[in-house]
Amino acid sequence: MTEKVLMKGNEAMAESALRAGCRFFFGYPITPQTELAAYMSKRMPLIGGTYLQAESEVSAINMVYGAAAAGARVMTSSSSPGISLKSEGISYMAGSDLPGVIINVQRGGPGLGSIQPSQSDYWQATRATGHGDFQIVVYAPSTVQEMCDCVYSAFDTADKYRIPVMILADGMLGQMMEPVVLPDKIDFCDLPDKPWATTGHGHKRSHNIVNSLYLTAEELEDLNIERYKRYELIKQNEQKAEQFLTEDADIVLVAFGASARIARSAVVAARGEGIKAGLLRPITLWPFPVDAVKDTFDSAKIYLTVEMNMGQMVDDVKLAVNGKRPVEFYGRTGGVIPTPAETLEKIREINERIGE
Repeated sequence: MTEKVLMKGNEAMAESALRAGCRFFFGYPITPQTELAAYMSKRMPLIGGTYLQAESEVSAINMVYGAAAAGARVMTSSSSPGISLKSEGISYMAGSDLPGVIINVQRGGPGLGSIQPSQSDYWQATRATGHGDFQIVVYAPSTVQEMCDCVYSAFDTADKYRIPVMILADGMLGQMMEPVVLPDKIDFCDLPDKPWATTGHGHKRSHNIVNSLYLTAEELEDLNIERYKRYELIKQNEQKAEQFLTEDADIVLVAFGASARIARSAVVAARGEGIKAGLLRPITLWPFPVDAVKDTFDSAKIYLTVEMNMGQMVDDVKLAVNGKRPVEFYGRTGGVIPTPAETLEKIREINERIGE
């Protein structure tokens, strides 16, 4: 029976994780994601799971590392400054080929910044989650339903490729309430085997060691090369995007997360004025949906990224466009949310220029 409920984004992500088989959560309170941790603290003891508020974000991510090494489905969540503190542990997880889910409900920055919604962690998530040669899969949901769905599938993606997966949300989505159809609870018999995990071998296999330290440069190089071959498979198989009115669009807006909701409203208003605008919404920020961008080349004359930052996605759009079309940016920063009216005005200005 389909279960539909009204839920806040933070709580929907928590419930979805439980239904995906997550039985370990380690975190530390920080606004605007605290409701997620609070929800876990109430629900985990009722289903035989473990909730632990660590003494710091550094401790929390290393607890995630330990549970993941033992083969568990495990999750942590935080907001922007807290993710920075977790970056070393995320790198250790990537270097040990460990799956796990990390949620970032972004707030304004840099530094302590503000507790208002932001998308200024795009570079951190897609370029520099931690030190070393590695990537993580990054999902960018734009509705509470999609937050729920992305978290559920994130555990499968993490296990499939033995890679950390991040849900890059923001304070606006985390605090928003919308109707959600909750996923079915997973049957633990359906979870994948993890023969690499440190679960005890019973003299039936060799002893497993989970480690990210390699003292021989050549061995580490070989592992990094192998890892990047896996990343190429992820690029081929896991790109996700949504297109809205892009079939004949002269102006293609590119926006993710909460900004995509704003951009969509602006596109609808522009169409009402006879302006051929459309929206391409990346759902995966890494791998970036290059193929979806290429699909819009036939009609697009110009691309406009709409973001709650100083233009962090612009370079990825430019790389995908590969010089074939101009790429411009409109956004607000510091926790200020761009409005549909502001975005529409930018669309009008561009339309006048390209019509000359």
